[in-house]
Amino acid sequence: MRPKAICTIGYEGGTVAGFIRALKDADVELVLDIRAAPVSRKKGFSKNQLAAHLADAGIGYRHLRGLGTPKRGREAARGGDVENFERIFLEHMEEPEALLDLGEAIALAKAQPVCLLCLERDPEHCHRLIVGSRMVGETGQKLRHLFVEAGAAHPG
Repeated sequence: MRPKAICTIGYEGGTVAGFIRALKDADVELVLDIRAAPVSRKKGFSKNQLAAHLADAGIGYRHLRGLGTPKRGREAARGGDVENFERIFLEHMEEPEALLDLGEAIALAKAQPVCLLCLERDPEHCHRLIVGSRMVGETGQKLRHLFVEAGAAHPG
């Protein structure tokens, strides 16, 4: 039996404890970090620290760099140019590294409850919505957005 949903989460505005609580509440077994650069100015959310916090909570961690937004896409997003951001990211999703990592993400999601991780709190303003939508198109699962503050889940 495959997991019911592919989750997404953004840690913006949250704490590591709240982040882990949201994952545990949703029974997530593996976090798929889809940041191009898995570093953060927010304490505890850079790759090695985050992987250690997750391991302590019994949750796995996998960085899928190929599913991260390229630098020029991040610049467009920061500048509020949503149309250009989406165009850049969709072009990037056709690159070999992105396709390879998307295939891995899909295989992992079929095997266990996963959660796509990025910074942006609102999934509507984040590339994880595009990645998650592609994944559910392949797996038939639902997309479920988690939010750190309350640890609440909202149907996607």
